[in-house]
Amino acid sequence: MMHTDAGHKNVLGFWIYLMTDLLMFAVLFATYAVLRTSTFGGPTENELFSLPFVLIETMILLTSSFTVGVAILNVDREKNAIRHVATWLIITFVLGVSFLAMELDEFGKLIADGHNWQSSAFLSSFFSLVGTHGLHIASGLLWILIMLVKMWQRGEINHNTARQITLLSLFWHFLDVVWIFIFSFVYLMGVGL
Repeated sequence: MMHTDAGHKNVLGFWIYLMTDLLMFAVLFATYAVLRTSTFGGPTENELFSLPFVLIETMILLTSSFTVGVAILNVDREKNAIRHVATWLIITFVLGVSFLAMELDEFGKLIADGHNWQSSAFLSSFFSLVGTHGLHIASGLLWILIMLVKMWQRGEINHNTARQITLLSLFWHFLDVVWIFIFSFVYLMGVGL
């Protein structure tokens, strides 16, 4: 009974963490909304963002949400559960790395063109919002690696591991939802759609 209570407390604590993360992103979105027109004479959103590039990035992340969901569906399989879960987590990891590489490429191109976080309040808020999301993606990727190592070391998916993979999935889906808002609010509105 005590083991179950501890598990429920961990899940509750994780939901509280997600809500605090939601508040942080809400503040970053509000900051961006206020500062998006403060370009200090520099380029605007419409001049900087490449919608086709960001659309590909978005599709990659949304696909990773599907693959992590399939991993969760395989957690309770009796036969070959580790192999199936690990396969889908690895696919999720590769998609997450691809997304993060594209985000870093976008940042690199902006900075190489002289548009860094110090250029204007708009760019400062942009780099803060999108960069914070990127740091969360990097944390999720690390979490996936840790779960893969745990599964292979233990040779099974026990109750604790299943709960941790479920929380990882919640975290990953949360990041996808945040990205949908970033895509809509920053990129689509930025290019005038």
